[in-house]
Amino acid sequence: MIRVLLVDDHALFRQGLRSLLESEGMRVIGEASNGREAIRYAADTHPDVILMDIQMPDLDGVKATQSILEINPQARVIMITMYRQDRYVFEAVKAGARGYILKDADAATLIDAITRVAAGEALLDPEMAQNVLDDFRDKREELPSEKHADLNERETMILKLLAQGFSNQDIALRLDISEKTVRNRLSEIFTKLQLNNRTQAALYAIREGIANLD
Repeated sequence: MIRVLLVDDHALFRQGLRSLLESEGMRVIGEASNGREAIRYAADTHPDVILMDIQMPDLDGVKATQSILEINPQARVIMITMYRQDRYVFEAVKAGARGYILKDADAATLIDAITRVAAGEALLDPEMAQNVLDDFRDKREELPSEKHADLNERETMILKLLAQGFSNQDIALRLDISEKTVRNRLSEIFTKLQLNNRTQAALYAIREGIANLD
């Protein structure tokens, strides 16, 4: 059963999400109406997935996501936004959010997104990935470079599959190794490339031509 934390300042919207998710067999372990509550709930309950609204009073979703990921880099956050080109979504993804979902998405899309992120995937479509990479360049921020040679063939393949959206389980099946081995190899990859999370690893792989999302 996937455990979900809902974060949105509109109670009616949260109630609708709760009803939908619980009807699909998921468990809503908490609701937060602002970013500060989200940080506290995430630390206390360790949800499988956090659905995080962008615009909220007191502390917005981007800052809350950054704080949650500083505390727990493995946290799986999906941003909720009204607009595909929301500037704040880029900042959240750069910080390590697994992707985003539009508020007008249908139920099937939302359930699929939560299921995929709970399995370890990142929701990085080609447009989003390119926009975030462009943003790094425009702001003269950099992902680590000239580190690709440090990866061996198996690590490069794992990184490629991660960037293509495969979960740890799928990577393990494709490479005929255990999920524990995948987790250990990913930890080693992050250390070698000086990356903090799967989202940054996927962006790195796309930028370096290790993988593409076409």
